[in-house]
Amino acid sequence: MPSSTIVWFRRDLRVADNPALHAAAARGGVVPIYILDNDGPWPLGGASRWWLHESLKVLSEQLSRLGAPLILRHGASGEILRALAEETGSESIVWNRCYEPATIARDKTIKADMQEAGIAAESFNATLLHEPWDLKTQTGNPFKVFTPFSRAAMQRPPRAPYPAPQKLTGMTGLKSDTLASWKLQPTSPDWAGGFREMWTPGETGALACWDEFRENVSSYKVLRDIPGETGTSRLSPYLAFGDVSPHQLWHLAQQLEPGTGADSFKRQIIWREFCAQLLYHFPNIPEEPLRAEFSAFPWRSDSKALKGWQRGQTGYPIVDAGMRELWHTGWMHNRVRMVVASFLVKHLLLPWRAGEDWFWDTLVDADLANNAANWQWVAGCGADAAPYFRIFNPVLQGEKFDADGVYVRRWVPEIAGLPDSVLHKPWEATDGQLKAAGIVMGETYPLPIVDHKAARARALDAFASLRGG
Repeated sequence: MPSSTIVWFRRDLRVADNPALHAAAARGGVVPIYILDNDGPWPLGGASRWWLHESLKVLSEQLSRLGAPLILRHGASGEILRALAEETGSESIVWNRCYEPATIARDKTIKADMQEAGIAAESFNATLLHEPWDLKTQTGNPFKVFTPFSRAAMQRPPRAPYPAPQKLTGMTGLKSDTLASWKLQPTSPDWAGGFREMWTPGETGALACWDEFRENVSSYKVLRDIPGETGTSRLSPYLAFGDVSPHQLWHLAQQLEPGTGADSFKRQIIWREFCAQLLYHFPNIPEEPLRAEFSAFPWRSDSKALKGWQRGQTGYPIVDAGMRELWHTGWMHNRVRMVVASFLVKHLLLPWRAGEDWFWDTLVDADLANNAANWQWVAGCGADAAPYFRIFNPVLQGEKFDADGVYVRRWVPEIAGLPDSVLHKPWEATDGQLKAAGIVMGETYPLPIVDHKAARARALDAFASLRGG
């Protein structure tokens, strides 16, 4: 009887289009395992831990139904895999690759150790359409500009998704932690109520999310910038944890009618690929600016301003709405992410690393490559970066993309009674308008913590000093 193959699950918490599981099932018996290993430099944030708990619960149920119970263990991944191989007599281990720098280094060590011990170790690509080393410029260098990267990606069709196994041959009686013992979910205070209202983590939830998006995809290109509308796919956390694969979504998008928002949606998938290849080729971007001159940028230190930004108490309604949406749901509309990020690094002149850290802890779709690359893009110090002198005016952004105030009134209800004409600049409301809305500026809603015009001038001066005047 051939030995079973250990399947090491990571950011691929699904049974369909799972190359490692597919390969193991074709060989015979499988021993699925998830290891909680937080020894790396970027341990999971609170919001990600909540999602992981829910997604693992779904995966465990799926695998049990298929005949191969999921084993849960915590500790050093290499030691646990070696011990499990001895327990089960497994002669091979398979996993799907992750591309964070520390993970790559760890996986290489594990693969070498396993092979030295006579255990075959093989990895697959399950999280990207293309390997981050596959697409290069004509000179053989990694892309630093998105548009040519996108063209190259579009010219190379990805593989078709693998089907889900109909049945697995697993092992019983193996030692496993209980999911509850990992204490991934909050207890007191329980801040995840809004998460549970909005999300259904896991493979089934991912496909249901796609079905909902598909019904509205024709308006995606227009509505994706309107935060008061359900115009985006909201599939990012499912992709981040591998509840669904980019190959599945690409294949599903290919089936949509031509001329719909499918091309715009696929462009977002390619942006995710762009960020992943940046992290692979420039592994220091989570900590250091890609553009080295920004290492000397005169960032400020202001804990009070940072806390006001984190809590959605800046006095700028569109910024505050976004930060409150993030805290309540673990997610923020993409347009608003750009606005709040620009506000932190340009209006408040606080370092992009502070925003990166906050998003890492509070986003259910926290992804190291996306987080680092997008914060550097907004700050002007990364690849294909927005120019530093491009400073979003939060009032104009609110008036343009939340003209009817639906988004702000939902997340900043204390100013909901203001008319649209001053909703995004309540400090300009008349005494009569404030009284009718029950607002006392500086008490029931904060005055702006910084003046836009003065903040813009300060940011431009800081950028000029970086360039030497």
